[in-house]
Amino acid sequence: MAAASAAGIGLAALVTLTIAGWVAAPHDAFADEIAELLQGAVLAWLVGHLVPFGTEGAQISLLPLGLVLLPGILLYRSGRWLARNCEIARLRHVHRAAVAIAGPYAAIAGTLALLARTEAVEPNMLWALVMGFSIAFVAGGLGVLRQLMRDKQVGVGALLDLMPPRARSLLVGALASTGTLALGGVLLFLTAMAVSLPEVIDTTRALGPGIVGGVLLVIVQLAYLPNAIVYAVCYALGPGFALGEMTVVAPTGVSVGPLPLFPMLAALPENGPAPVLSLGALAVPFIAGALGGVLTQRSAPDVVSEAAPLWGFVCGITTGITVAAFALVTGGSLGAVRLAEVGPSAWQVGLVAALEVGVAAAVAAWIANWWYSRKLRLAGGEPGSPRARETARGSRAPEPSGPSGPSQAGGLAVAETSLSVPKGEGLATVTALRPREEDEGARQETASVRTTEAAPEDAPEAPPESSTQERREARRRNRDVYRSDRAAERAARREAREELRAHRRAEKAERPSRGEIRAQRRSDKAERRAQGERWWRRRPTEDDGEGDELFGITYEAGDQPKE
Repeated sequence: MAAASAAGIGLAALVTLTIAGWVAAPHDAFADEIAELLQGAVLAWLVGHLVPFGTEGAQISLLPLGLVLLPGILLYRSGRWLARNCEIARLRHVHRAAVAIAGPYAAIAGTLALLARTEAVEPNMLWALVMGFSIAFVAGGLGVLRQLMRDKQVGVGALLDLMPPRARSLLVGALASTGTLALGGVLLFLTAMAVSLPEVIDTTRALGPGIVGGVLLVIVQLAYLPNAIVYAVCYALGPGFALGEMTVVAPTGVSVGPLPLFPMLAALPENGPAPVLSLGALAVPFIAGALGGVLTQRSAPDVVSEAAPLWGFVCGITTGITVAAFALVTGGSLGAVRLAEVGPSAWQVGLVAALEVGVAAAVAAWIANWWYSRKLRLAGGEPGSPRARETARGSRAPEPSGPSGPSQAGGLAVAETSLSVPKGEGLATVTALRPREEDEGARQETASVRTTEAAPEDAPEAPPESSTQERREARRRNRDVYRSDRAAERAARREAREELRAHRRAEKAERPSRGEIRAQRRSDKAERRAQGERWWRRRPTEDDGEGDELFGITYEAGDQPKE
């Protein structure tokens, strides 16, 4: 029902627009053209799903990306309706509801592609099945997820907390970079339209569409607006785009041929060198990369500074893949001769975007990670501490922990080192370890104390929703404790490695050099020769005839038994 209602409402809206266009244009009797009107509406519905179609000797695949907004909104609302009327227990079951909508919707799209076939127009049925399923799965799934989050009272922040920190940081960085590129494309296109506004008005007057035709012309231009924004982004990246065979619109130069009368095409620059004002758009990819790199490291700072540029470059690669996908969708063909190739090259745009955004993001990520680490050290913390992100942002001050005080990570106190246990001088610190039985008993006792504090005996029984919220909070606390323990363990290992390296450097500094050792050997050899010793003779010893005795020293890292 959800899939059928979304398809039916969208088809009804396009039938209304088709009839309005038929009324405004010269036409024959309505009864003679009713079949063609319905086929035209079905074809417009398929075009709204980016389904290409073929005509006599030509392929039409340059479709308006903005028309996807109509079926997207309808499928989103259908997904929310489905979530309200069905019981979806967990977030992991959202994909089942999305598939439940996408399957029938793809079948409807394939059926309409068969019904819209004529001798002059033949939609691609396979592409109709693929695009119908993909759009319904994404839009319907988002609607189901949104309604489920609203019913369960789960915010977007809590949903992002379920992701691993590194994946979440890459998602935030890629979205920021892609959004910055899109904003730069919007500004570039609007600036070009404002500069070419007189030509836009002259083109519209030359068409003479009338009132109804003018409204439809505006709707068509709004539908092609996302395509124009993607083309502007490709221009800012450098490769540019084509408007037919042997044409190019890029910062290196503009070379286009005759174009159809369409008001949006008036924003194109004239043949020759690119306008100087438009060259400022070349800085947009680097700004997008810098912003994405900073947000990537702000979400999850790295302890190892060498890893920050790597994750920044991964953010640029993700942005390049996204831009390449949009370039592939917005390009296509509008005929067989002049406009057979329209749009940007997907692989060129993706490669250049990955390099430009990736390099800028890598440099910005390294600088941001260095700045946060410096800020944390000045505040008295360590980069590997569990509160590094809050301290780096300035929202939380580091909590100093003395060397003799017990650690509260995980709710368990670390055992004090006994005075009878020998300790290494600057090399390592030996701590007393509890037996496994005592450790498990302490954990059970701590868990029972937490349970008693969380739910006293005289407290009333909580409703199911509150218990679910408590379990979620408990899982979040356990996850935070586990992360803090891991961070403390990594910090301790890093400190031990630094102490070991310092000890080795001190030993190396005290150790004599090779030249001194060789000189000492030569002097000893000369002294033995002066005393009449030779290498083939046995050297006399103080206790000749007695065997050497071996001595060993053993240390126990534990408390001495009490008497």
